[in-house]
Amino acid sequence: MKKKIILANPRGFCAGVDRAIDIVNQALIKFGSPIYVRHEVVHNKTVVEELKAKGVIFVDELDEVPESAHVIFSAHGVSAKVEQEAADYKLRSYDATCPLVTKVHSEVQRHARAGRDIILIGHDGHPEVEGTLGRHHPEDSGSKIYLVQNEEEANLLIVQQPKNLAYVTQTTLSLDDTNFIVSILYDRFPHILKPKSSDICYATQNRQDAVKQLALESEFIVVIGSSNSSNSNRLKELAENCGTPSILIDDKDELVFQNLANYQKIGVTAGASAPESVVQGVVEALCDTLNAEAIELGENKEDIFFRLPPELR
Repeated sequence: MKKKIILANPRGFCAGVDRAIDIVNQALIKFGSPIYVRHEVVHNKTVVEELKAKGVIFVDELDEVPESAHVIFSAHGVSAKVEQEAADYKLRSYDATCPLVTKVHSEVQRHARAGRDIILIGHDGHPEVEGTLGRHHPEDSGSKIYLVQNEEEANLLIVQQPKNLAYVTQTTLSLDDTNFIVSILYDRFPHILKPKSSDICYATQNRQDAVKQLALESEFIVVIGSSNSSNSNRLKELAENCGTPSILIDDKDELVFQNLANYQKIGVTAGASAPESVVQGVVEALCDTLNAEAIELGENKEDIFFRLPPELR
């Protein structure tokens, strides 16, 4: 029987990543190179290298950008302090923050204005978390914000206002893990307010649901995405939690075929910042080397589109 390479649907680029990359490309067309981007516009090695080849310069901080240059903020969002720095340095800035991350920023600001304490569920040091924490402006309201990364921290957390409390989450977390943390918070703080709609982004949730199905159909799963991509790491973890061994790779060059030779059904998926061209390269390599055929598992029914900023349309 011929081996099967089973492709998850949906997979790869989401609307927020598409928008962020389009913003950089449109800036290159409109203003020419160099275009500066603070941090990686999305967490994917292939995307970053392709943009560098076009004349994009990635920087860690804005003091590395020449005055009056064009700079783009990454899809993960930035703090209010970074926006002010761009103005202070007289930079022409464009915001590629995913609108779903902007929604979380707005929730934090709304709760702070109302004087509530806020729990942010997320990973310390992740750019999205840093940006969200940097949107908290307590001013005179007395609001405080707390970062919770796991169930243990949720159980140990002490807040200033247990009866005047809300939570928000990083958009790229595992829905299952987040639900465990939220359950603990509800038990400990019955009055806690939840977001009006889930902060876990639709693309993250859809790709996780697809991996759960893929795990039922496969003996091994290849997740395509970079090691610093939160949502790609969550896909690998989820596959393994479902009992299916998996690997996380950037591209076909990282495949070790002797480790895959004994599997008859190999699943393939990709994080939300991984290009479809890389997916197809991996699939072709698997099919050619293992004498396998590729099949699609379901259909990609996502039709979300986010518009570019007016100045770049």
